[in-house]
Amino acid sequence: MGRKLDEPAVADAYNLALELEESGDIEGAVAALKAYLELDPQDHGGAAVRLAALERGAVPAKAPDSYVEVLFDQHADAFEDILVEQLGYDVPNLVRKKLDALGLGPFERVLDLGCGTGLAAEALRDRVTDMIGIDISSRMIDICEDKDIYEGLYCGEVEEFLADNDEEQFDLITACDVLPYLGELDPLFEGAADNLVPGGLLVFSSETLGDMGGRPFRVAPHQRFVHAADYVQACLADAGFEIVAMDDINVRMQDGRPTPGHLVVARLG
Repeated sequence: MGRKLDEPAVADAYNLALELEESGDIEGAVAALKAYLELDPQDHGGAAVRLAALERGAVPAKAPDSYVEVLFDQHADAFEDILVEQLGYDVPNLVRKKLDALGLGPFERVLDLGCGTGLAAEALRDRVTDMIGIDISSRMIDICEDKDIYEGLYCGEVEEFLADNDEEQFDLITACDVLPYLGELDPLFEGAADNLVPGGLLVFSSETLGDMGGRPFRVAPHQRFVHAADYVQACLADAGFEIVAMDDINVRMQDGRPTPGHLVVARLG
């Protein structure tokens, strides 16, 4: 068993790092983030991601599970107001419109990865017979249960679920706003392929930057992973998918500016 967190010390260390970063003392913030990690090796505050965003640390393969869980548990009650009303997030409806435009569906069995408060389920519900949702945040799952829009709900990490699932396969898997918390995409795409029927569809959003510096993925200044389009394409091909559509979209607003990204529909060969 790990040692018990000294929560006041952890909070003080993390808040100091944020204050130093905001004041422009980047090196001081880096030192404070590293001190924080000594106190909280599981990284509930996402210090490793923040260090990577500051380009003062290695880019992790994904955001720490503990960080993502805490982040969404804390913001669950205000999630839709923040994401939809304030940031203009509309990816689930873009997914619905794209599937309709391509003449795809209806669907028998759908898996909604990173289901959050069920926005994708609400957008697709009338085109789906059986929808399963999974999210790492128990509070998000509670909200989905209250809405009663899924036939099944699971609380857990999406890549682990895909690796462990031995139930009936799906004909559609959605992953709206999941990739910003993942760097390496092979585990996600390979797991999706293992859980889809032949010819099944994977639909997801990703974020990118105009200049990726030749890197397949990195952590952007807003502490979310961004991916190069050619990296996304290569990982899909390696997992056995062919791209049906890959559209440029505005994922959401960030600091008053659009967040460029892609909406991807891929079919398992």
